[in-house]
Amino acid sequence: MNTSAASALSNSFASPAVIDVRLIPPQLRHGLIFQQFDSLAPGAGFELHSDHEPLPLKQQFQAQWPGQFDWETLEAGPQQWRVRIARRPTAKSCCGCCSGAN
Repeated sequence: MNTSAASALSNSFASPAVIDVRLIPPQLRHGLIFQQFDSLAPGAGFELHSDHEPLPLKQQFQAQWPGQFDWETLEAGPQQWRVRIARRPTAKSCCGCCSGAN
């Protein structure tokens, strides 16, 4: 990861990570975002800052991680978009013999 991309990703234990894509070369943005999501523990998330609505990114998340993430718009333009992306907690699974009934 180059210095500019590294500075765009802030990892602090006091607050969630922030990825400001305005500071990252376009060809590296989605890869860095996907890397960050892959590294999340269940229930953890990060904030994404952009100068445009990240709908193509959301569609990629829906295709790659259906039902595994939460997407919350915190600020919706026109100058800046802020989105919180979180990995959903994993559900307990069972053997399936009871169709999930308790």
